[in-house]
Amino acid sequence: MIYRDIMTRPLPFDVTPWGIGLSGVDVDRLPHRESVFALSNGHIGWRGLLDEGEPHGVPGSYLNGVFEEHPMPYAEGGYGYPETGQSVINVPNGQVIRLTVDDEPLDSREGTLHDHEQHLDFRAGTLERTLTWTSPAGSTVRIRSTRLVSLAHRSIATVRYEVEAVDDSITITIQSELVANEPLPEPHPDPRVQDILETPLRSAGSFVFDSAATLVHETRNSGIGVAVSMDHLVSGVTAEVRTAASDDLARTTIRARLAPGERLEVVKIVGHAWASGISAPALRDRAEAAVADAMRDGWSGLVAAQRDRLDDFWTCADVRIDGQPRLQQAVRFALFSVFQAAARAEQRSVPGKGLTGAGYAGHTFWDFEAYVLPVLTATAPDAAREALRWRHATLDHARDRARQLHLQGAAFAWRTIDGRESSGYWPASTAAFHINADIAAAVVHYVRATGDVDFERDAGLEILVETARLWQSLGRTDADGRFHIDGVTGPDEYTALYDDNVFTNLMARANLDAAADAARRHPDLARTLGVDDGEIGEWVRTAGAMHVPYDEERGVHPQAARFTELERWDFETDTPGDELLQERYPYVQLYRKQVLKQADLVLAVFFCTDAFTADEKARAFRYYEALTVRDSSLSAAIQAVVAAEVGHLGLAADYLAEAATIDLDDLHGNAEDGLHIASLGGIWTALVAGFGGMRDTADGLRFAPRLPEQLTGLAFGIRWHGRTLRLEITPDATTYRISPGGPLTIRHFGEPVELASGADVTMPTPPLSDSGERPTQPKGREPRPFAEALAE
Repeated sequence: MIYRDIMTRPLPFDVTPWGIGLSGVDVDRLPHRESVFALSNGHIGWRGLLDEGEPHGVPGSYLNGVFEEHPMPYAEGGYGYPETGQSVINVPNGQVIRLTVDDEPLDSREGTLHDHEQHLDFRAGTLERTLTWTSPAGSTVRIRSTRLVSLAHRSIATVRYEVEAVDDSITITIQSELVANEPLPEPHPDPRVQDILETPLRSAGSFVFDSAATLVHETRNSGIGVAVSMDHLVSGVTAEVRTAASDDLARTTIRARLAPGERLEVVKIVGHAWASGISAPALRDRAEAAVADAMRDGWSGLVAAQRDRLDDFWTCADVRIDGQPRLQQAVRFALFSVFQAAARAEQRSVPGKGLTGAGYAGHTFWDFEAYVLPVLTATAPDAAREALRWRHATLDHARDRARQLHLQGAAFAWRTIDGRESSGYWPASTAAFHINADIAAAVVHYVRATGDVDFERDAGLEILVETARLWQSLGRTDADGRFHIDGVTGPDEYTALYDDNVFTNLMARANLDAAADAARRHPDLARTLGVDDGEIGEWVRTAGAMHVPYDEERGVHPQAARFTELERWDFETDTPGDELLQERYPYVQLYRKQVLKQADLVLAVFFCTDAFTADEKARAFRYYEALTVRDSSLSAAIQAVVAAEVGHLGLAADYLAEAATIDLDDLHGNAEDGLHIASLGGIWTALVAGFGGMRDTADGLRFAPRLPEQLTGLAFGIRWHGRTLRLEITPDATTYRISPGGPLTIRHFGEPVELASGADVTMPTPPLSDSGERPTQPKGREPRPFAEALAE
């Protein structure tokens, strides 16, 4: 993990158990706060901008799946390189509510800002803001605003904005706007791409009716139509209201006179619609209908529905941590962020940044299935199902990509928005075929946790079959009958194009076995996919013959064939410092030495837990700990899980603290681009799989709960086949509770435990075996101690 210079002054967020707040306005740090205070429902994303739009850091209003296409620049291209890239774009921004007081615009940089508070409420699902401001001419106003992106109305976001005159009579003017084609904060380095992304939307009409307005646009290249509509509820004093619109701007102007103590309240409701191949009038009708429905509910109805959705989520999903308030806030922030990234995505992807920023160009990666879906499967299985249905909907693109690569089955895109490959650097994308097994594993775990046979038949089986076919065609069988997968890249992006990456081979083996099992359980459906007994037999034989390298001399599994024979990185001479290694050294150096960007073999230890003995896990963790620089935000959480499993609880706690603060403390210095959604999911994994010891295997649920000395109590819940299983963990024992229904058999440190509804079962924690000295990390990359990282 790198600790950027920015760590000298992290944003001073308030530490509260069910929210996160911030006082004042630091103009230089606006992009970071905008990411943290972003609101989303998985369909709409609004960054946490100040209502008046100025000052701002990185404006952002997104619709999941709305993107623009642009050329993919190559200095030297080749067959199979993607020719078209995809980038998320801003849709017309409906957040803006400008205020003038006696003709002077509210701006925190002018006049006197007496107080300014923003607060994100995890239970209400709202962003609240209060401020008191005196204009340069001496007029003082108090502002209260509350913003939400609706979890009940998928297409709706709304703002309640209230202005109060404090000590003088004033004339106020509120300008509520929809703004399209907002300027980008930084130009794209390729001028051809910049020309496209600078003004990606072409007007298809603007419409006005009373206090309502609608803008309709179409993307210039991808052909996606977008309609954004707004209407207003005005209360308090009598006000003059008028609305006007042009191609890229709609504005409702509300003007009123306020005496001291009088207030004007405006509720702005914004509806969104988008689709390809739909006429502009049809899109307009959809957006306006969404607004009309929300107007009938009114502000109180929208707020109540938001709270109901989140109450239902937190009933199971909440993780309680005793005695560590900052960690408690961090894990609830993580769960809230993951949930709102997917709650109403409904057969859309969950991008790497969610809808909190335009980082990674809005693309979805493998870490969605590996890090995010486990959280959703355990806490919000409906959202997990819809996300997997999105992957299934991209199967045709994956089949096309496999054919282009002269392979069978399906090769899912490494980074994408609509399912087509959008990565131009193939050694760390196309060659990372493990994504296909990661997707298959997510299908298996979802079905195992929910018993959702309908999904398995409708979508899951086809994913398993097509990914199994990929592995069968990608690998080869040697003269000794062993199956090899050559020239691939595992999760570690500093080790590319190696043979027999252990993570990839083990995940592929599980993929082949799962496909065979599912095809046998659904033979009628398998036949419609062209699967016969012969093909099933090939999958089973290939899985059984899968080669898993092992270094007998060193007593560890090499990350890939011959990896442990490479020259080790000299961390004494080439200390990583506070920069990514890839920013200081060429890949030709990184690829041929023993140095890891992120957990790879250690990730296999977690994901493929039964493929390793306890001793192998301990030796592997110690060996790779000394080589892993954690230049990826994905690594700390996994290292926490495996450190806990092999008995290094203090080190696991340090890694948990690192994972918990990556975005809140902006450890990588890039939170302005959006939150790291997969890393946030990893916080939950570090707690539940690390200190809860949860493993979901074909034999059922296993737990090995054990707390580090930094934690005095941990409680969490998971959904399992429609029931909620909760654990209450103390240093000495764990209490299990299931409701409703039962019975359910789980394993506690290997011992079967029968659970029934309404009957708590408490099991003791066995003594911890000696795990030896604390493993060492590369020089300069030791994790900060738990107490230091989470100091208030």
